[in-house]
Amino acid sequence: MIILTVLFALGMGNIGPVLGVEGERFALDGKPTFLLGASYYGALGVEDARVWEKDLDDLVAIGFNWIRVWATWEYDGVNVSAVDGGGRPRRPYMKRLKALCRLAGEKGMVVDVTVTRGKAPDFPATLDEHLAVMGALTNALRPYRNVYFDVGNERNIGDQRRVPLEEVGQVIERIKRIDPKRLCTASHGGDMGAEEMFKCVKVGKVDFVCPHRPRDAESPKHTEKVTRESLPALRSGPRTMPVHYQEPFRRDYGPWNPVAADFMMDLQGARDGGAAGWCFHNGAAGKKPDGRPRRSFDMRPSEGRLFDQLDLEERAFLADLAATRAESP
Repeated sequence: MIILTVLFALGMGNIGPVLGVEGERFALDGKPTFLLGASYYGALGVEDARVWEKDLDDLVAIGFNWIRVWATWEYDGVNVSAVDGGGRPRRPYMKRLKALCRLAGEKGMVVDVTVTRGKAPDFPATLDEHLAVMGALTNALRPYRNVYFDVGNERNIGDQRRVPLEEVGQVIERIKRIDPKRLCTASHGGDMGAEEMFKCVKVGKVDFVCPHRPRDAESPKHTEKVTRESLPALRSGPRTMPVHYQEPFRRDYGPWNPVAADFMMDLQGARDGGAAGWCFHNGAAGKKPDGRPRRSFDMRPSEGRLFDQLDLEERAFLADLAATRAESP
């Protein structure tokens, strides 16, 4: 144990590229990097690692370099969380989380490990439970330098997900005591004003902000402008940091169903506006009784890997993205 502690202190024994922050950008192994990611929420339901291998290889080939996985996740009554509400590891899901973080690291990818409060019986519902959950995850994932934590998904929403900023700050302090260099955030449902961002940094102690932009037909048209307006507010606050779009709109969510061009416009707006990252969000078809295609929300063998569940518009977006990458010098 003493030897391992020394190795980690020296930066040896680390797994995966080292994720960091440099001003308003992310960095991988010290190189400024735009994070282009994909929702991979229910990945711990995968039973065969070859499924991850195929999905990640397909993502990397297009230019993706991160995935968003939930450490507390339940869909269709099936709980694939890596920990219970008391922070105790759940087999085999904690083992799978470590294996996925390792595999992503080998492919040069970042993993967003997200936790949410109280939406299922085994999820943390109190501050003490939340501290226990994040302490367990921090210790378990300490070697994986390609991981960051979203300690409270949409923590401002007034339902079971709500985590007061003071508690966000306490949770992140607990993480930093165990692993001082671990990057942390707490995502925000909706756009963030200057005051909200200031409090998120000062009280919540986040390393970057993750606003979840609106999901309507006007949203992609405004992403560049909204981002450009967000950055000066952060610059005037306690410290400069990235704006990271880890959960934009997706298909089959509400009345508006985005098409390939909408995804591309939103991504380009994020890049042009100065955001540090953007996610190809995907999930279940909420208006269908069976929720299919469930995409990243359910990746058990009965549903298949992510790429096999994507629809024609999502595939068209990925094809456009691949073509754009191929044309780049």
